[in-house]
Amino acid sequence: MLLQDIKTDQLHIDQWELQPEQCWAVLARNGSGKKMLSGVITGESLLKTGSVTHDLANIGVLSFEAQQALYEHELKIDDSDFMDRLDTGTTVRELLELEGHVPEELAFLNLDKILDRGYRLLSSGESRKALLAQKILAKPDFLILDEPYDSLDIASRAELQAFFVHLLEQDKTRLLFLFNKADELSDWHTHVAVMERGEMIIQGEQAAVMADPAVNALLSFDPAFLPPWPDDLSCQDLADPLVKLQEGKVQYGETVIFDHLDLHINQGDHTLLTGPNGSGKSTLLDLITGDHPQCYGNTLDVLGYRRGSGESIWEVKKQIGIVSPELHRNHRVPGSALHIALSGFFDSIGLYDDPSQHQIDHAKQWLSLVGLDESVSVPFKQLSYGEQRLVLVARALVKQPALLILDEPTQGLDDINRHRIMYFLEHLSNQQRTTIIMASHRLDERLPLFHHHVDLA
Repeated sequence: MLLQDIKTDQLHIDQWELQPEQCWAVLARNGSGKKMLSGVITGESLLKTGSVTHDLANIGVLSFEAQQALYEHELKIDDSDFMDRLDTGTTVRELLELEGHVPEELAFLNLDKILDRGYRLLSSGESRKALLAQKILAKPDFLILDEPYDSLDIASRAELQAFFVHLLEQDKTRLLFLFNKADELSDWHTHVAVMERGEMIIQGEQAAVMADPAVNALLSFDPAFLPPWPDDLSCQDLADPLVKLQEGKVQYGETVIFDHLDLHINQGDHTLLTGPNGSGKSTLLDLITGDHPQCYGNTLDVLGYRRGSGESIWEVKKQIGIVSPELHRNHRVPGSALHIALSGFFDSIGLYDDPSQHQIDHAKQWLSLVGLDESVSVPFKQLSYGEQRLVLVARALVKQPALLILDEPTQGLDDINRHRIMYFLEHLSNQQRTTIIMASHRLDERLPLFHHHVDLA
């Protein structure tokens, strides 16, 4: 494959050649043009000048954008309102066009237990595995893998890496990896290209590229360059416990997600949730936020309110900030980055109230703090997936809530922005005003501030 003199509104590549015996990884920060690069290769993005030359008949793409497109399609065909039961939509079996079990070579994805579940009802990690299986079963000549390990548990990541090695050894499918974190690179990635602001600034063998001081400087985080932390907002004085779940249980049909689960969180009890994909981390967080229907069938107190006792959900949510893949998927509304950040004051998906000037100024401060001060007026849907996630972080933090609930908050973020979010959490814990509950698969996100650890394995 040869890309020459590529120019679009967001991409500039003089020349880039990918040989069949090479395994390339492109390393780029959020908003640096990975999505546009993928579109140029597949022919979905229009070129102003230049050419892409290859003899590939079938090019597949795995990306967060593809996940979101499939999720939105499932929402459009959801007939639950016209049925006397929940419409589960397209099942994983139907998505993969399988009559029996998953092929042996994909057994490590552990999809058999979710084959007959609707795609829309899967966790973020499960839906990513299902989409990956769909792309692989299509037997592409060339597969573009945009952040293939994000949202996967540690064991699944290791097994997927081994599977990629297997594919490369078979020489049946050529692979191109798009990463925003340097630690995703493996020693079998022979070549690396680095992009910044839409331009391919360096390319070559991995060892030489990663030894370049300019590359390391580009990927390094320094909190000294962050703008000032926004002023504290008034926060309601709450009584302990903030969260109390007794004998918690969630079950779908015959499938029990978890059972006999007790959780007791007081102010300052920063809590880390871990466990493999599908173990119930997101489900537990949805119980707490009230976004899961079975929260009313459990003995659950949140911020002093018993779920199902006639409490106002808005009274509860005004003290909670949320970042999650589910919230991200549901942000399909129009509006700029500033509008989405401001909606955090009103706990709405989209902005329907008139914010005060103080709220506007505060939201702009947070967008600046997450590195998006130049994107305040950009439509949310035009931002990259990682930039959208940063907007949602700002949305959760604008009111500096009493309870901050984070489900894989760094999903889709580059090294700098991931460290930025971890720095925010440490700062919040030092302020002693916000209690954090976070689900994460990454070992390096098990910060010292998390004195409580709930493992749902």
